[in-house]
Amino acid sequence: MFSEDNMEITAAQTKSLWISSFVPYVHSIIFILLFRFLVMKYGRPVMRRDPVFRISAQRKHSGPNPEKPPENDDRDVQRERARAQSALASADREGNPVIIVHNLRKEYKCGEAGPCSCFKKHKKGKKVATRTVSLCVKKGEVLGLLGPNGAGKSTTVNMIIGETDLTAGEMLIKGVSAVETEEDTAEFLGHCPQENALWPNLTVKEHLEIYAAVKGIRKEAAAITINRMADNLDLQEHLKKPTKTLSAGLSRKLCFAMSLLGSPTVLLLDESTTGMDPRGKRQVWKTIRTILKDKDQGAILTTHHMEDAEAVCDRVAIMVAGQLRCLGSIQYLKSKFGKNYLLQIKVKGLEQGELLNTRILQMFPQAARQERISTLLVYKVPMEDALPLSKAFSMLEEAKRTFNFEEYSFSLNTLEQVFLELCRQQEWDNCDAALGTTFEWKQ
Repeated sequence: MFSEDNMEITAAQTKSLWISSFVPYVHSIIFILLFRFLVMKYGRPVMRRDPVFRISAQRKHSGPNPEKPPENDDRDVQRERARAQSALASADREGNPVIIVHNLRKEYKCGEAGPCSCFKKHKKGKKVATRTVSLCVKKGEVLGLLGPNGAGKSTTVNMIIGETDLTAGEMLIKGVSAVETEEDTAEFLGHCPQENALWPNLTVKEHLEIYAAVKGIRKEAAAITINRMADNLDLQEHLKKPTKTLSAGLSRKLCFAMSLLGSPTVLLLDESTTGMDPRGKRQVWKTIRTILKDKDQGAILTTHHMEDAEAVCDRVAIMVAGQLRCLGSIQYLKSKFGKNYLLQIKVKGLEQGELLNTRILQMFPQAARQERISTLLVYKVPMEDALPLSKAFSMLEEAKRTFNFEEYSFSLNTLEQVFLELCRQQEWDNCDAALGTTFEWKQ
């Protein structure tokens, strides 16, 4: 027979056994809930920094854009929007563009995407990064996306790649909807992000081998591809170096090379030539043009450098304050917006500049001074004021002798001038939001 003491010990042991059996399950549930909370709150930013697993598994469903496109949009932008809408409704997936974006919109809560300047602020503490963006990239085409800092270029690319959820809009990448899962995305998509996504202690060759494995390239084929790519981009002597020892230009070359592995049919290059020397840029340009010879491929290139756009882009879209302002081939945009001559004069002193300004307005009554940077005067001269050109140059030579200024240039608008002209609107929009006043911008 058991004594009372034995019964108490047995009861205590039984209680201890039950506790030791169930506590791990309770801990497991707590840890699962905690892990789920951490993934929901911090998972996406952490995954975005990882070089391989940057692409999220799926995207949230996005509804139609509540905002109607502006009625005063550029005609070419309106045509591109209609073209995107028609392509989305078309059943011919083979003949469609490789990238279709229609009425794309992204809203951030103030502070969600970094410090909020409260310019471009929307209702209920939100700011709009992109609005009613529509574009198509045909097979065999490189579309250049230009714009100042904060215009929404990288946000647009990140929405296409899947790193940023759409607030509203529709999108097809090679016939795959944005709301569908992206299990096969790595097979046809190449992305060179704005920030270098590299492991500091791995070598250049190890990075390329890892990406080749992720793309499903066999080891023997990967070795041949890596050697050929290293030859084309002058990376052979750097293959065994860890990436933390590379210069900014070489790091960008590596990121560009990784985005090309697997011969992707869709390329998204976000400022891929930043930090490169002129030779490196030309190597990248040549590589892009070589790859795009395959008519089944298409690419979007975001850049601040007009030379990049002129070297590789078939069409250019200029984005300002989250909206597309113009779209077309480079020569078309030059002829469309280049209805004026650009006169630049370098004077010897500030006082001489004021006297010369009066003379210039006498020579070209409709000239408009664009800016004054120290001793450099810039004017926009209507073509009717400057014709015949022989008379215009004769007057400028006479003014040069009279005022003894250093030099001058008289030329048609360049792509850079078109870009700067359109970007002025963003500066005025910011002033309008900050000062509470209204500024009118005229083309």
